[in-house]
Amino acid sequence: MTSILVLNGPNLNLLGQRQPKVYGKTTLPEIEAACRQHGEALGYDVACQQSNHEGALIDAIHAAKGTHAGIILNAGAYTHTSIALMDAIASVELPAIELHLSNVHARESFRHVSYISKVAIGVICGFGPHGYILALDALKAHLDKDA
Repeated sequence: MTSILVLNGPNLNLLGQRQPKVYGKTTLPEIEAACRQHGEALGYDVACQQSNHEGALIDAIHAAKGTHAGIILNAGAYTHTSIALMDAIASVELPAIELHLSNVHARESFRHVSYISKVAIGVICGFGPHGYILALDALKAHLDKDA
């Protein structure tokens, strides 16, 4: 079975507790379970990882090459600052979708800049936890198109 990596960045381990008015009450383990369940229905294994450390996220992206068919990345604040994450995604040559729970374009202006979107096949934001399901569907459509 084909595998997809769902990779979450800094502070996402605090989902359900951190600013629930912005990010909702759903926890990261609940999101990961929903991703695995939906992935299975689509015919994919879904591997989930989270780190608060930029280097660990880069290592996970590097390790994805040859292991996963694509990446769904919620890089959190690193989206707006990390050229290194952008370079890592470009280097592995896997389709990647940038994901955000909140609508970053309706928030502070610094959140309007994304290094990740420059190398992503698409961006999903503002749909809360359901965005992960949308991202899995979008990645499947992309992979099916290239099959």
